[in-house]
Amino acid sequence: MVSEINRETNNVGAHIVFDPVGGPDVAKLTQVMAPLGMFFQYGALDSRDMLLPVFDILGKHLTLRGYELFEITTNPEKMAHAKALVTESLRSGKLKPVIDKTFALEDIAEAQRYMEANGQVGKIVVTVN
Repeated sequence: MVSEINRETNNVGAHIVFDPVGGPDVAKLTQVMAPLGMFFQYGALDSRDMLLPVFDILGKHLTLRGYELFEITTNPEKMAHAKALVTESLRSGKLKPVIDKTFALEDIAEAQRYMEANGQVGKIVVTVN
C-alpha cells in the first residue's frame, strides 16, 4: 500500500485519506500523507486501537478527524442541507451514482446474497412499487 500510494502521488503523498478500517495499519497511511494532510476515520472494521506515529502527525502537521453519519442524520439542519445537496447534485448530473444491479423488493433475500458475495461494482438498488 505504501509503495502504491507513493507511486500514484509521485512521492508527494495523499492530501486527504478516508479510512473505514482503522486499527494498527493506520500508521502506514499517515506515513504516506502529504504535509498538512487530512485524515478521516469513518469506520472501525478493525476495532483494535490505531497506532499513530507522533512524528508523522507533528512533522507533517496532519489533521485527524473522526466521522460517523449520525453527525448529520441526528441534526435536522445538517440533514436538510445534505438532502438538498444530494438532490440538486443528482438533478444537475454532478453526482452520477453507478448502479450495479437492481432488485425488486420481493427479491430482497437475493439482493442480500448478491451484496454478501461482494462482487458488485457500484450500488445495489432495491425498488419498492
